[in-house]
Amino acid sequence: MQKKQYAVIGMGRFGTSVAMTLVNAGQEVLVVDSDEERIQKVAEHFTHAVVVDTTDEASFAALGIRNFDMVVVAIGHDVQASVLTTLLLKEMGVRHIVAKAANALHGKMLEKVGADQVVFPERDMGQRIAHNLMSTNIIDYFELAPDLGIIEVDVRGNLVGKSLMESNLRERYGITVIAVRRNGKISLSPSPADKLAESDRLILVGDNIGIQRFEAEAS
Repeated sequence: MQKKQYAVIGMGRFGTSVAMTLVNAGQEVLVVDSDEERIQKVAEHFTHAVVVDTTDEASFAALGIRNFDMVVVAIGHDVQASVLTTLLLKEMGVRHIVAKAANALHGKMLEKVGADQVVFPERDMGQRIAHNLMSTNIIDYFELAPDLGIIEVDVRGNLVGKSLMESNLRERYGITVIAVRRNGKISLSPSPADKLAESDRLILVGDNIGIQRFEAEAS
C-alpha cells in the first residue's frame, strides 16, 4: 500500500477507529479534536495529535492541512461544526474530503459544501447486521451505493460441487463473483470452470434487488 498523509478530525468512536486502522496499516495520520481531553486519550498512538477548533478558520489553516492527501471529517452530532469544517477544507483546496453524516439531510448538506464522499456509519452498520441476521450463510455485507452492494457468503446447498459457470449467478440474480476465499486465501477473478467446495466462500457484487433474491433462495 502506498504511504499517504491522512488527517482525521473528531476523535469520537468512529474517528478514532478510522485513525487507528490507518496507523496500523502504516499510514501517516494527523488527528484533530477541539476537546483536549479526547486528544490526550489518543495522543500516544499518533505522531501528530493537536487540539484545534476546526470552525476557527485562522487556527485551522495554520495546521497546513491542505497538503494532506485525504481528510476525514468524523465530527459527531454537531452538524454545524461538521458542515463548516467541511466547507473550510474545500476552500483550502484539500484534495479529497470524506465526511461522516448522522442522517440523510446532514449528508446532503455535506455534499453541497464540498464533501467528495459522505459516509453513514450507523446506517451502514445496521444494514450489515440486518443482512447477517436475515441469512444464515451471509458472512458480511457492504453497501457501495444506494442500489449496489458486496456480500461474502458460505458456499452451501446446490452451489457445492458446481463450477461458477454452472451456478449461473449473473444470469439468475444479476450478481458477479469477484473473488473466492479458499483455505484462508483470496483468489481474485476466479476461473468460470473452478469447482466450488463446501468450505469456500464467495465474494459477490451486484444490485441490492439481486442480492436480496439470492439471500432469500440461499437461506
